[in-house]
Amino acid sequence: MARFDLSEEEWVVIGPLLPKQGRGPDRKDDRQILNGIFYILRTGAPWRDLPERYGPRTTVYNRYIRWGERGVWRGIFEAFAQECEDVLIFIDASIVKAHRAAAGSKKGSVEGIGRSRGGRTSKVHAAVDAKGRPFRLEISGGQLHDSQMINAFLNWEIPPLAIVADKAYGSAKIRQQIADEGALAVIPSKSNARIPIHHDKNLYAMRNIVERFFCKMKDMRRLATRFEKKAINFLSMVQLFAIKCWLN
Repeated sequence: MARFDLSEEEWVVIGPLLPKQGRGPDRKDDRQILNGIFYILRTGAPWRDLPERYGPRTTVYNRYIRWGERGVWRGIFEAFAQECEDVLIFIDASIVKAHRAAAGSKKGSVEGIGRSRGGRTSKVHAAVDAKGRPFRLEISGGQLHDSQMINAFLNWEIPPLAIVADKAYGSAKIRQQIADEGALAVIPSKSNARIPIHHDKNLYAMRNIVERFFCKMKDMRRLATRFEKKAINFLSMVQLFAIKCWLN
């Protein structure tokens, strides 16, 4: 077994979550294809450099694209996320620089790339549990303020005990939204706040959990830099990393 391939234990878990074989010719071995996609995710290699042991690179690439467009990767990620009912949620965002290969999308199509201090960038927004496992994931242009994505991290079926975030989410509106959710907002006040709002410093000290999630994410070379032109394809890579987090 190659270094980045799925172990027997991981395959037993993820195999049943893959789409069933439909009519027509038998598709290439799912495990081999997935191993090829995870190889690209971890190494950041161009698709044309995919080792032959994973089969035809066009087959691996097309499966990655088509299943992303069909929502397969999102569905598997959400299936894992629903298994955990943690009482603490940590939210944050991280910038990913867009490679020049990510340019060239159709005119007028933003595709989740914007301009910030670092040039052309995307931003990955995440909510993780106390073990650093992702619950929800979204992407945006790098210029978007973190707080503008707060709605993606509300409306929980079972409200968490607390939502922990940094000062970027410290507006009165967001605090009220979290309170309406039935959760405690553990967010420090901004330095220029007239009336500082108390927050639980012990809980806030745990916020490094989400920061460590992003550090691990950027160990995946395909996510340390964005190469995908289309937003859905970049999000698929993020979801595949999330799936790996749950498998581990």
